[in-house]
Amino acid sequence: MAAARGTFRLAHEDDTTRLGAALAGALKVGEAICLEGPLGAGKSVLARGLVRQLTTDDEEVPSPTFTLVQVYHGDPIGVAHFDLYRLSGPEEVYELGLDDALEDGAAIIEWPERLGRHRPPDRLDIEITLDADEQTRHARLTPHGAWEDRSIDF
Repeated sequence: MAAARGTFRLAHEDDTTRLGAALAGALKVGEAICLEGPLGAGKSVLARGLVRQLTTDDEEVPSPTFTLVQVYHGDPIGVAHFDLYRLSGPEEVYELGLDDALEDGAAIIEWPERLGRHRPPDRLDIEITLDADEQTRHARLTPHGAWEDRSIDF
């Protein structure tokens, strides 16, 4: 068990997927995981690991860059995967159903900075950075609200 706080080295894509799967086991209704990082950092890889842990190993989990949101009916909870890259302001995300998603399940939010100060209070912020070689990733986890005292099995 590791605290849902601190920095984790993700040497391989499998590590990023495994972190996503570990987070799925800790995620609860009404909570969000906010993923920050440059294009190609592995945000969608982490989200795919989380979604597949809640659904099936072969669940199709495309990046929602063009659809803006994908909804998955998982077990024990459903999760909505938002990609806010194309949004121009925080008000647009509510048109996509963020409040509804959090009422009935959980959310993964890529590019959460587009929310401004409207981030969900019960969330885990994850900043993914790449080393200079662009092979090794680091995920810095910062818990808020209900995530403050939570541990993950990673």
